Amino acid sequence: MSDYDVRMVMISTEDLEASIKFYSETLGMPLKFRDGAHFAAIDAGSVTIGLATKVDHPIPGEVVVGIKSVDVDAAARLIEESGGGVIKGPYNDAHERRVVARDNNGNGVVFYSSLPQK
Repeated sequence: MSDYDVRMVMISTEDLEASIKFYSETLGMPLKFRDGAHFAAIDAGSVTIGLATKVDHPIPGEVVVGIKSVDVDAAARLIEESGGGVIKGPYNDAHERRVVARDNNGNGVVFYSSLPQK
């Protein structure tokens, strides 16, 4: 098994309510959770669709792939060594360790791992 697992596709939205309605009511995908007026997670089977306004989107206006990683810091080093670039991080937020980056073609990716439980 790989040290990387694609878990989320993040989509930008300026109207979170309309986006939730489209994915949950029109397409029938369940809403997993919502974080205020800025972010919602839609259950799309093996992948979560993250709907985010510019407040919570790592690269507003772009589709970004979220990849769960065993070692975020190592992923950041590999990205830079392979022609990609780190935009932000690695850093810890309230729940995860993350790095926001671009792959070797300029596509947005976020590598993340859970923080150890205290």
